[in-house]
Amino acid sequence: MAIFLHRVGRIAFRHRWYVVLVWAAVLALAGFGALSAPKASDEGFSMPGIESQKAFDLMEQRFPGTAADGASARVVFVAPDGERIDADGNRRAVEAAVTSLAEGPQAVSASDPFRAKALSEDGRTAYATVTYEAGPKDLTAAARDRLKGAVEDARGAGLTVEVGGKALDEGRGPGGTAEATGVAVAALVLLVTFGSLAAAGLPLLTALIGVGVSLASILTLAHALHLSATTSILAMMLGLAVGIDYALFVVSRYREERSRGHEPREAAAVAAGTAGSAVVFAGLTVVIALAGLSVVGIPMLTKMGLAASGAVTVAVLIALTLVPALLGFWPNAVLTRRARAGRAGGTGSTGSTGSTGSTGGTGGGRSARDDATKDATEGWGTRWARFVLRHPLPVLLLGVVGLGALALPMTDLRLGNPGDEAKPVSTTERRAYDALAEAFGPGFNGPLSIVVDARGTKDARDAVRTVARRIGDTGGIVSVSPARFNEAGDTAVFQAVPSTAPTDERTKDLVTSIREERPEIVSGTGVTFAVTGTTALDIDIAGKVQSALVPYLTVVVGLAVVLLLLVFRSLLVPLKAAAGYLLSVLASLGVVVLVFQQGHGAGLLGAEHTGPIMSLMPIFLVGIVFGLAMDYEVFLVSRMREAYVRGRTPGESVTEGFRHSARVVAAAALIMVAVFAGFVSEDDSMIKMIGFGLASAVLLDAFVVRMALVPAVLALLGHRAWWLPARLDRLLPRVDVEGEALHRRPAGADTPPSGTVAPREVSRT
Repeated sequence: MAIFLHRVGRIAFRHRWYVVLVWAAVLALAGFGALSAPKASDEGFSMPGIESQKAFDLMEQRFPGTAADGASARVVFVAPDGERIDADGNRRAVEAAVTSLAEGPQAVSASDPFRAKALSEDGRTAYATVTYEAGPKDLTAAARDRLKGAVEDARGAGLTVEVGGKALDEGRGPGGTAEATGVAVAALVLLVTFGSLAAAGLPLLTALIGVGVSLASILTLAHALHLSATTSILAMMLGLAVGIDYALFVVSRYREERSRGHEPREAAAVAAGTAGSAVVFAGLTVVIALAGLSVVGIPMLTKMGLAASGAVTVAVLIALTLVPALLGFWPNAVLTRRARAGRAGGTGSTGSTGSTGSTGGTGGGRSARDDATKDATEGWGTRWARFVLRHPLPVLLLGVVGLGALALPMTDLRLGNPGDEAKPVSTTERRAYDALAEAFGPGFNGPLSIVVDARGTKDARDAVRTVARRIGDTGGIVSVSPARFNEAGDTAVFQAVPSTAPTDERTKDLVTSIREERPEIVSGTGVTFAVTGTTALDIDIAGKVQSALVPYLTVVVGLAVVLLLLVFRSLLVPLKAAAGYLLSVLASLGVVVLVFQQGHGAGLLGAEHTGPIMSLMPIFLVGIVFGLAMDYEVFLVSRMREAYVRGRTPGESVTEGFRHSARVVAAAALIMVAVFAGFVSEDDSMIKMIGFGLASAVLLDAFVVRMALVPAVLALLGHRAWWLPARLDRLLPRVDVEGEALHRRPAGADTPPSGTVAPREVSRT
């Protein structure tokens, strides 16, 4: 692999104009496709194989023209203190609003709260349900304006009016602030790391180009593949983060090779062959983990994973081609000021064609090399590695105990899908939720929909009344609505309101109890029923995800061991990496539970309501953190193995790896944390939780697991860390991630710098 990517780097550097023009054309074509492609259709959320989804599908079959998850709005009217909502003036204001809503664009109906008896016991609160013929994302601006106008008119009459439901949900993703924050912090980190504006700007430029290509491609394919607005969220997060990181590693290795005396073209080629090999492997692990999300069986999750995989693939391709090409235009600009000054005072400035002397060159080259070696030797990475080598056991124990303590809250993990109750109180949806809960009880916001299939029953209406009465008598149900039949009279739907909130564990127990008692409830009626609705759907999704979590985690960990076995040709290093990955995943989940479920520090993040963790969050963390953890494992440990196979002792190998990689890995991790943490500022609870969880996971995995536990374990293992049974060694294909083949090139090639220790064969016994 290293030899092939070395050639790719040389070609990209030499034919840089063609490479830049190709990527410009790709970006332009993707942008044109995004602008000309039809708008993505809104097919809603689906979860094949669960009872609530089957009930939704049955409703759409038996009630044609009525989407089970179509757009709706619940308008809540609250009278001033001391007044009733059905008083003459207040009643006229409510009826005028309902009439306006019923006559609005795309409106199917608007219920009159006084006729529907949708009044609270104290007579102060009422609500009207407005249904639309289109989905939330297909509502026109005129329909939304009519809704907002009716609300403002009622408010002008002295009423408090709030709107819940999906009608105001336009499906917008991140607003741009998150991305801008992440890019700004990344720029600062890159500037501090490289000490050069050009070196800091190049990874940002290439990452933004990659994100542009990825998002434009997603928009182009959105209609054909039925992609929703949420599909691009994960692609944007990961595309920006790994795009910066992958370019960062290539540029860093290029600077290192220049400090050793290589000419610019050869330095770019070696960077592509060494750091580029690690980028390919790291990107492959992320892609596999994201594509593996399809095994969970959730279509939305599958599409998000595949879209993000595409974004990561684009980031890898850009790091291998566009980055070397841009280095060809400004070969010296990315170097430090001292390195540029040393070259200017030596043999002369290196032109973009790469005409400087090669290895062992002149005084300018040696000066830059000596400066770089001195800086690296005295860097914090080297000092930290030596500290860990002196105290490996205390560092290991402290790290494991600390991560274990953070993971403890994970034992209290409850999964669900936060709704309007998780939104800020500044939103009308949250205020409507609170008003309904106060007036009608906490369970009113999450009624259970009971779909009764009475096909083949002689007296369907009597059977449905019997089922409704028996469910109404179930403990935990406070009321049951009249049943609504389809035109054929063989299917009915009615609502059962629980006494507890939608995200309460007692509501979950209630749904389970009704389903378990189904044989007794339908006994003698000849019908059957299914429990659905948003609350039941959320419960079913959480159950399915929870059951898939352990198998998915097992597959991912097994994959990590196999891939690292191929890369490092060691038996213990992959096991150590997998154990560290498990610790970081569990600890990050524990931190998410600590904040978003238990509420510790939630206010600082703008999370005004605590409750269950989003059902898809654990799966996201398991898949994404796996890929990112393997990124840092490869970039850090590959330099250690490179030193070891070239004759260094185990301790020297650890120090060598940290000397070359610690600063860059730390910068890459900080950039990832900044990009992910920027999404915490978003109002959407799902985006906020994902951003916080990923930022926490990267922080813990990079700085605790990879920077502390990895060198500690390697120090304790010594030579045994790199042991591989001889038979297994013969069976495994060789994947040259460290670029060993580049050190054994023919004499005609650009040779490694003088003083390089010849590679040795790692002992297999």
